[in-house]
Amino acid sequence: MSRSIGLTKIVRQDDGSVIGFWAHYELRSAFQPIFSFTKGKLEMVAFEGLLRPFRGGEEISPAVFFPGIPEDERLNVETLSRTLHLMNAATFLPDDLAVYVNFDPSLFKDLDICDAALDDMLVVLKETGIGVERVVCEVTEQKSASPEALSGFVKSLKEHGFRVAVDDYGAEESDLQRIRSLSPDVVKFDSHWITRLMESGPGFSLLTTMVERFEAQGIRTVFEGIEENWQLELAEKSGASMVQGFVLARPALVPHQFRAVPKGLQKKKPVAPATDDNDPSKPGGKKTKRFGRKAV
Repeated sequence: MSRSIGLTKIVRQDDGSVIGFWAHYELRSAFQPIFSFTKGKLEMVAFEGLLRPFRGGEEISPAVFFPGIPEDERLNVETLSRTLHLMNAATFLPDDLAVYVNFDPSLFKDLDICDAALDDMLVVLKETGIGVERVVCEVTEQKSASPEALSGFVKSLKEHGFRVAVDDYGAEESDLQRIRSLSPDVVKFDSHWITRLMESGPGFSLLTTMVERFEAQGIRTVFEGIEENWQLELAEKSGASMVQGFVLARPALVPHQFRAVPKGLQKKKPVAPATDDNDPSKPGGKKTKRFGRKAV
């Protein structure tokens, strides 16, 4: 089976996976699971589709690949990426879990581009049998070329039954503006920002307040980039809805058998919050483990 999108092409392999071709690159889908905290246990609830480029059989870093795409080909490559992920999701992922696919807002310059992107995705979903209720459209951190066009596109996505996520939230004014203008269903917190806040009691309190504020608005939260157990413990303590990161599961290329729960993952006793009673800098304070990786 072969399918063309602009100057790109998709081919199904003998193992059931589909790969894409653009210029001199072979493009493959990888999926990273997202987990929720359910009654004190981790439950796999979704996957994020991630593009993995290869050239001459050697994997190329996405950080190298994407900046090298010419401006007039970026939309084609992004459309190819989503198509690959959805087609592979239909074959390899559990059919009751959500699939996150990325959208670069800098590409949405006018409503015609927005309408074409939506039409392309609806065609792929019809072909694969994936319901719109399973798809979460993730708006990445790039600045929108047209805020008005992007807002109209997001509104159209919601009207068709898709959910919308905002990526890399970090509590800057620009991030708050994105939330106000897009009214997403999910907010994914920036990994560097949450790690920095987890290093101190006051920072963790701010993080918890932000989670509570979003949850009160019906917005679910995802902590990305969770790489250590102490981060996982504090993510649960903060009230975050979901978590994603290497300590749970790394992205895996298809074909791959995804387990419901990462084998060998052990949850530890939550880290005690920093208070005057356990702060050694205060009179009578006790020496104990505090937030983050620091112990005194």
